Amino acid sequence: MAESALHLVSNNKYDFNKKLRENNIDLPPLSIDTLQVNVTLKCNQACLHCHVDASPKRTEQMNKVTVDKCLEILKDNSQINTLDITGGAPELNPYFDYFVLEAKKLGKHVMVRHNLTVILDGDPLTGESKSYLPKFYAENEVEVISSLPYYQEYFTDKQRGKGVFQKSVDSLRMLNEVGYGNEESNLILDLVYNPVGAFLPASQESLEKDFKKELWKNFQIKFNNLYTITNMPIHRFKEQLERQGTYEDYMEKLINAFNPVAADGVMCRSLLSVSYDGKIYDCDFNQMLDMQVFTNKPMTVFNFDFQKLVKRDIIFDSHCFGCTAGSGSSCGGAISE
Repeated sequence: MAESALHLVSNNKYDFNKKLRENNIDLPPLSIDTLQVNVTLKCNQACLHCHVDASPKRTEQMNKVTVDKCLEILKDNSQINTLDITGGAPELNPYFDYFVLEAKKLGKHVMVRHNLTVILDGDPLTGESKSYLPKFYAENEVEVISSLPYYQEYFTDKQRGKGVFQKSVDSLRMLNEVGYGNEESNLILDLVYNPVGAFLPASQESLEKDFKKELWKNFQIKFNNLYTITNMPIHRFKEQLERQGTYEDYMEKLINAFNPVAADGVMCRSLLSVSYDGKIYDCDFNQMLDMQVFTNKPMTVFNFDFQKLVKRDIIFDSHCFGCTAGSGSSCGGAISE
C-alpha cells in the first residue's frame, strides 16, 4: 500500500497535513503533464529570495547521461507534453542547448526559467558568452519565463543585486527585438514577480496591468503574462526571516491565508520535479528539501515508472502553506484570483 497522502514528514507546529484534514481535502495526483528539470545549481547571480541557494560558486549540474534519460522519458510517455527547464541559470549547463533541441524534436513544449541577466553576463567562471540566447529561443519557439521583482530599479536590485534591473531591461529589449512579447507572435515571454520581503503577492491581474503599463511607458518593453509567486520559507529566504526574527510571523501569515481553492490547484498534482542528479520529487521545493517521492524506495529517472508515479501519494510539509496562501502560488503563478 502506498504511503498516506497525509504523511507528515516532520513534526512541527506548522502542520499542513492537519490543515488538509480540517478542511476535508485530499490531494492525489491528477496527471503528469510537465517534467520540470533542474539542470544546474550554478548561477551568475545569488538572489536573496532564492530557494535553490544558487550562486556562481555552485558546481552541481546534470550530465549528458541523465539528460538523455530525461529525453527518453519524454519520448516514451506522450502524456508528458511539457519540458520545464530550470536551475540556477539553466543555460549554464553545457548540455542545455542539446536538451532544448532534442525535446523540440520530440514535439514537446519547452519552457525555460531564464533570469535575463545571463544573456549579458555569460558564464561567471568561463566567460562564455550567452548573447546568442534570444535568437536561439526564438528559432526553437521556447517559452521564456523570467524573474523581474519589480518595474523599478530600487526594488529589483534590492532583491537580486546591484545593476540587475538595468541588465534585465537590456535583455528584455533583446528578446522583444526577436519577436518575444508581441501578441501577434507565438513567442511567449512571461515575467515572474516575487514580493520583496515577508509579504503575500498582490493581485496577479492588477500587478500585470501595472507592469505592462510601466515597462512600456518607461522602456518600451512588451511581455505576455505576469506570474506572482509567494516567497517560500525555505533556505535563503527562511534564513533571512530568522535573522530578522520574523519567521514565525510569516508562517502565521501563510497559515491564516490558507485557501482551499488554491490547495486544490497546487502544481504537484500535475508535475514532477527532477534534480540535477536524476532524483524525482513532487515539486521543486520538495527537491530543495531533499524530500523524494516514495521515501521507502526513492525513484529516479533511471527507474522511472509512470503508472506508479501517477498513483503516488504526494508528500506535504509546512512549506506547502506558501503554495496555498491567498490566491495560491505555483510555477504558473496565482492559482485562484
